[in-house]
Amino acid sequence: MKRAALFLTAALLTFAARGLRPDDPADAPKATAPDSPNSSEATAAPKPAENAFDPHLASSTEASGTGSASQDGFFRSWLKRVGRTQAEQPHWITPVVTVTPRLEQEFRYDISQQTQPNGTTILRNFGGSKGLEIIPTEHAELIFSPPPFITRSFNGVPDGYGDVSFLLKYRFLSANEEAGNYIFTAFLGGSIPTGSHTNGARDATVTPTLAAGKGWGNFDVTTTFGAVLPISETNLIGRQVVWNTAFQYRVIRKIWPEVEVNSTFFSDGPNDGKKQTFLTPGLVLGKFPVWHRLGFTIGGGVQTAVTKFHTFNHKWIARKSKNPKLLETAPSLLPFNQLRTDCNNPVTEMRDTSLYLPVAKSTCGEYE
Repeated sequence: MKRAALFLTAALLTFAARGLRPDDPADAPKATAPDSPNSSEATAAPKPAENAFDPHLASSTEASGTGSASQDGFFRSWLKRVGRTQAEQPHWITPVVTVTPRLEQEFRYDISQQTQPNGTTILRNFGGSKGLEIIPTEHAELIFSPPPFITRSFNGVPDGYGDVSFLLKYRFLSANEEAGNYIFTAFLGGSIPTGSHTNGARDATVTPTLAAGKGWGNFDVTTTFGAVLPISETNLIGRQVVWNTAFQYRVIRKIWPEVEVNSTFFSDGPNDGKKQTFLTPGLVLGKFPVWHRLGFTIGGGVQTAVTKFHTFNHKWIARKSKNPKLLETAPSLLPFNQLRTDCNNPVTEMRDTSLYLPVAKSTCGEYE
């Protein structure tokens, strides 16, 4: 399994490096993108402002002209590239837990509250291992997540910060709602054991994941399948295979009810041979426009265990997110248990709580 992870790492880095090349001049014709069957029309000329899903891109790029000529050229080119990239993929909202295969450019923040296995301790996670997401090339996304802050209702365990994490996405195939409504992406995540006290993992981990989605009208299904692989001390930490699936239906354009199935299968470590499954009903609202391309989404969900074995239960996930023209921020505005914040981890990390911190995931969509 580690060899497979290393192979996936090399492949993703190779594809990402191929995309890191200077853009063509702003007015030059654009070559056909390989991941969209209709990309010849969509990218023959870089005119993302004409796309029905991104009506504000023209005004945002024109506004950037107030700076210096070099800055104007850089940001204009970047925005056009991001606009082309996101116009070629579905415009679903991101599920509460299952990580979207879509490429996003934003800043995400999660808050979650869950009941620990003893039934009395309440663990709260502020930040949820989410952070800055950027789209540097037409098919890749890079994410850096600062450590979350962990608190517990039981005073015997010190509060503190968790681990730093990061993620690379590479989108292999995609088509928007007019060209097939599907997407296929690979993730490569990782974490560094920077947590204080017992608020992090024993060792660094690598998390390769495959993600796909398909839509039919207002209905869509997204699924991710990946593994959490420790760099060392596997006999103490164990491995996890994680499989998440989300079923969503869009109502009245901005309302997205959903049901998710989140499963983890444990190998080695203290939970060897065990599995846990959660059902997660949720609701996401948005994206609501604020100014030009600035918008926000709100949503919520709760994970409830349906298997006898589970490392936590009744996990409330809260979020609010904003979408500026280059990235998103996500301060909390509503009561804690009514919201869920954006997230970016490749899979739901429902790990052994004696060694890891469970992390909730969610994200916002950009349907205009």
